[in-house]
Amino acid sequence: MRLSFFKYRMAGLVSLTLLVMSISFPSLALSSPVASKLAQSNPKNAVDWLNQGLQAIQAGKVKDAIAAFKQAAKLDPTLAPAHYNLGLALRQTGQLQPSADAFYRATQADPKFAPAFANLGGALLEGNNFKLANDYLQRALELDPKLGFAHYNLGLVREQQRDCERAIASFKKAVEYSKNAPEPPYHIGMCYLQQGKLDPARSAFYQALKINPKYPEAYYNLGSIFFQQSKLQEALEAFRKSAEANSNYPNAYYGAGLVFIQLQQYGDAVQVLQFAKDLYNAQKNPQWAKNAEQLLQQAQNLNYQPR
Repeated sequence: MRLSFFKYRMAGLVSLTLLVMSISFPSLALSSPVASKLAQSNPKNAVDWLNQGLQAIQAGKVKDAIAAFKQAAKLDPTLAPAHYNLGLALRQTGQLQPSADAFYRATQADPKFAPAFANLGGALLEGNNFKLANDYLQRALELDPKLGFAHYNLGLVREQQRDCERAIASFKKAVEYSKNAPEPPYHIGMCYLQQGKLDPARSAFYQALKINPKYPEAYYNLGSIFFQQSKLQEALEAFRKSAEANSNYPNAYYGAGLVFIQLQQYGDAVQVLQFAKDLYNAQKNPQWAKNAEQLLQQAQNLNYQPR
């Protein structure tokens, strides 16, 4: 008995979290305008709280950092780095709307603070408010045309709107200005996949893996390309590397299960599909747990049939 694989989708082509935060935290010595502004507003106590918050972030104490940044912002509402770092810390704990509010207050405190506009745009993007996200990201790039993660977030907006050509253009700008970030080339690959351009998509995923050799989603999507091209051994190796990069990534095992069934290695298929199903359930993804269960049952039936 042969299975028809047209009825089985690869586990959805994977996208990353929709927001890349600014990597560094603004310090009090970032620029002379910020320093002079602080001196003029006599923010001694606010500065102390801001520094305490930054130290808490470095120590991994996010809740303490949030409290410190709130106190700094309360004492000096014009202290843009306090609002900005509060936004980053709130976003780190998943508080999307409060983080967007904090970024907005940072832009009001300093209308030329490009990273605040970029992160505000990113927060709005994750809240599916694409129009406002686009507006704030465009403002960030007016202030700083070389702000890599603003180009990246703008690319994500365009990718979500299925505007692949403009998304790719934004991601390429992000690559230019954030050369060590693997996410922009990864999303270039995702856009090419949306267009059905498998060869450039594969090249983009390899570019992402060159920057981050432990990128499970990139390996997975490489595997899906090889699977579509009936390059089963290459697909299996890509799925194996995906699982090695993240052992709790269920799509890697699901993809491997499809390959093993094609190779008529049904016992191996049963093993990895069972693992995929368990992970999908643990991660509260019932639809893909059901898909894995259906494929698992067929693999079990094939495993017990005489060959």
